[in-house]
Amino acid sequence: MTANICERLGVRRWINAGGYLTRLGGAPLAPEVLDAMRAISRQSVDLSELQAAASAAITPHTGTDAAIVTSGAAAALTLASAAAIAGLDTARMDRLPDTAGIANEIVMHRGHRSSYDHAIRAAGTRIVEFGVNDIGLDAGFRGIEAWDAEATITEATVAFAFAASPHNLHELETVATVADRHGLPVIVDAAPWLPPAENLRRFADAGATLVAFSGGKALGAPGGTGILAGPHDLIASALLQQTDMTTLPETWHPPASLVPREKLTGMPRHGIGRGLKVSKEDIVGLVVALERFVTADQSVATAAQEAMLADISRALTTVDGVEATVITAKETGRRALLNLRLDQATLDRSCFDISNALKSGTPPIQLDESGIREGVLTVDPACLNLADEPVLIERLIAVMTQSR
Repeated sequence: MTANICERLGVRRWINAGGYLTRLGGAPLAPEVLDAMRAISRQSVDLSELQAAASAAITPHTGTDAAIVTSGAAAALTLASAAAIAGLDTARMDRLPDTAGIANEIVMHRGHRSSYDHAIRAAGTRIVEFGVNDIGLDAGFRGIEAWDAEATITEATVAFAFAASPHNLHELETVATVADRHGLPVIVDAAPWLPPAENLRRFADAGATLVAFSGGKALGAPGGTGILAGPHDLIASALLQQTDMTTLPETWHPPASLVPREKLTGMPRHGIGRGLKVSKEDIVGLVVALERFVTADQSVATAAQEAMLADISRALTTVDGVEATVITAKETGRRALLNLRLDQATLDRSCFDISNALKSGTPPIQLDESGIREGVLTVDPACLNLADEPVLIERLIAVMTQSR
């Protein structure tokens, strides 16, 4: 019955050639991850104690004092923001997202704003912009500058937020230096920046205080998981605001390795992150997936993906109007991609027509559409397997040679 669950529920099984897309379920789970999740599903454990164990397993790879498993990278940003506002002040935890009369401003460079701002603002923060977006608009060469960041700090500032990539570490270092002078944390969104495994600690090494990673992408953890890594007190605050607190103060015994009870003004109630809970299966699944990720020979997976993309590229040479180019993992810094530049006049179809035809067929196929307005569709092999390859090739050729 489980083998045909999609058929039984009437849900289409997609070929995902668009990358680690949350809306298509994220990464496939390895057998070891599923085995661990099944095993813990039959056990009762204290989730805070399990989070403390997860912290001990995660931190050797992140280079931080502590870490917790979150319900995704966006949840990690919300919890990080809540921790920056409340710290270990129980009364402030109880108030969120009401921040009237208390410091609640998070400073962010204008070029780092995105729809993920919602995750930060959900905690009750107000985002304060600084700088200009010259680089993003190709209107100049100057990015984040220390004087500009510093001028934005007020008594209401609780943190900086930074959307990281391996390409802007020098700017992260600039922000971190300014923040450190004022005793402010830097919250870094590094959700998609794995692999390589070195990136797990690269942002903290560059000055990040709290770092959010996605679990359901390259880590191969359950789709609804993430990591928040950082210093003990802020991670403790995040955990407390996420955890089920249905217990009595007299019988509450949080793990001392992760929660400094002596620093709390009282025992918190359910916090703003209560709806962002994670299950024991998710926590264990992420830990096992992380262990696999850091020990895996990434070159093996890279070689297999590049060979698959080369096969697809060769097959498409028979289609007029398609220029297929493999971009290697060395060039992207993460994994190989296959760019399909489409001559829409020759094909007599737009990129949107082709993408929609792929999605509406059987099986439906998702490509990376990030370059669609420039006439490019991309095959991202992150969630592809060898069984997908012949079907993907057949459908690509059929759709691209189909007359209007």
